[in-house]
Amino acid sequence: MSKFRNKSPEEVIKLVTIEIIERAIKYGTKKNRAVFISKTSGGQGVNVLTLNPRTSEGIDNLEIFFRPIRRHYTISGLGLPEEHNAINWRIINLPFHRRALLALQSIVAYLLKGTPGKIKFCRWMGVHIGQGTEIMQMVWLDHFRPELIFIADNTLLGALSRLTVHIYEGGGKFRYGLIEIGSNCKIASGTGMGPIQIGDNVRTLPGTTLSPYFSKIKAGSVVGWDTPHVKELKQEEAIAAGDTQEFCHILTSQVTEDRVE
Repeated sequence: MSKFRNKSPEEVIKLVTIEIIERAIKYGTKKNRAVFISKTSGGQGVNVLTLNPRTSEGIDNLEIFFRPIRRHYTISGLGLPEEHNAINWRIINLPFHRRALLALQSIVAYLLKGTPGKIKFCRWMGVHIGQGTEIMQMVWLDHFRPELIFIADNTLLGALSRLTVHIYEGGGKFRYGLIEIGSNCKIASGTGMGPIQIGDNVRTLPGTTLSPYFSKIKAGSVVGWDTPHVKELKQEEAIAAGDTQEFCHILTSQVTEDRVE
């Protein structure tokens, strides 16, 4: 959406949060439920009624609430699905027509090959993408709120990677947050991530899962790499020499040592 273009990550998540608060107030009042928003995944929430941006008191409370602006927020109190006055968490996020359009756009973006046309299409969806960045085929860009995804310059997203800005935790509770990927990063095929901040020149190995294990990855990191055993050199020497018996002995010793450790 145009309202989110040329905005900083902090500005975007603030705008998104205000929209969600307004919808939470609307449906909470309609369903006679108290809905809460928290700055942490398990912290004490604030009743959204006190943050109504349409009242002077609510505006003042919002300014206090957004000091500082956080990278992710949690909505709770929506109720269990079987409760008669439960609120569907999807409705809190966006109206149906907007959700339907984003779902269709996400499917198309998923199937498109890694061409400049795909980058233009993803920007139209709302994803913030820098210059020289490439997104390969079958990369999943979350349709929940694509405007919360920021990808800097000259970064590569490998095929089958998954960028998810929201997490539904059940029991009428969900979280959402920013995904920021720095410049000159190589996100390998099959990498999965939730709300996270990735510095410049970061590389992931295929199949790496980042969130919820990391909330921030410093610049220059290689993620998903395991330090090799010193005996790997001996293995290579044994193979080169054609000594199968010695190679099997090295592997057996290595497994035994790993079990002891």
